Amino acid sequence: MKDPFEFSPNPVHSYAAALERIEKLRAQEPVGMNPVGRLQFMTHGQTMEKAIVFGHGYTNCPQQFNLLGQRFHALGYNVLCAPLPHHGLADRLTSDIANLTLEEMVRHTHECLDIAQGLGKKVAIAGISASGVMAAYAAHNRTDIYSATLLAPAFGLGFVPARLTGALTRLLSLLPNQFVWWDPKNKDVGGIAHAYPRFSTHSLAQTLQLSQSVRSIAQKQAPLVTRLLVVTTETDLAISNKMYQELVADWRRHGAQVITYEFPSSLGLEHDFIEPTNPKANVEAVYPKLIELIDGL
Repeated sequence: MKDPFEFSPNPVHSYAAALERIEKLRAQEPVGMNPVGRLQFMTHGQTMEKAIVFGHGYTNCPQQFNLLGQRFHALGYNVLCAPLPHHGLADRLTSDIANLTLEEMVRHTHECLDIAQGLGKKVAIAGISASGVMAAYAAHNRTDIYSATLLAPAFGLGFVPARLTGALTRLLSLLPNQFVWWDPKNKDVGGIAHAYPRFSTHSLAQTLQLSQSVRSIAQKQAPLVTRLLVVTTETDLAISNKMYQELVADWRRHGAQVITYEFPSSLGLEHDFIEPTNPKANVEAVYPKLIELIDGL
């Protein structure tokens, strides 16, 4: 496993430079992107007091954060959400998702945060699921972030005992790649129109490798970011509660101040409580609370 902490920041120093980097990222997007899967940038036309980088979930795309991004923009934030590598394609059954690597996720995190330095005097990052792990990585590797928010961070799988996560990661990496339906019954019928209906076992292993690297460094040292928030839901069966709780405990043991919030089971929320087209979403309950928590950091 390569050390993801070897990557170094390369921040911009002006709004104009940030725009240049944004256009470079857009130019690098492959042919066949879903229009809503492309980089989304909501700007006030200048560097603002605050900017926020949103990280969408594994197999989803920037459209997941469009509505929440609009609400932060209305509060005066510049908002950036770029597609993860191999995400956002119009072909929902693309096999390209299998090519996602740990190194690409780390590079993507740095690229977005480098750009954001020209978008806001205070830069926040908030990511869900796999991108929640990427936000935790950023918290340990950046000194130029005001706050980091982990939304339902996928440090492990809910149906796999924490002690077996390492073995599962190695096994998924070694075995031939398989594509697995998120919904085995309906497969690619219905579901979120801009998200992939299946995932790759190889790229899942890459996200789990990143989570293990982050947890390992968190056991040894405090994060560099001092404003930390972890938001989960009581009815999330997809992720390992034990593993993100251990991360929070490690951070607190090193003296970090971590705010945690759990949406109650009465809301009936699933793992993806951001996606507004999720049938079990509750935007009017979730979004105001998230804005209160993140903006209050």
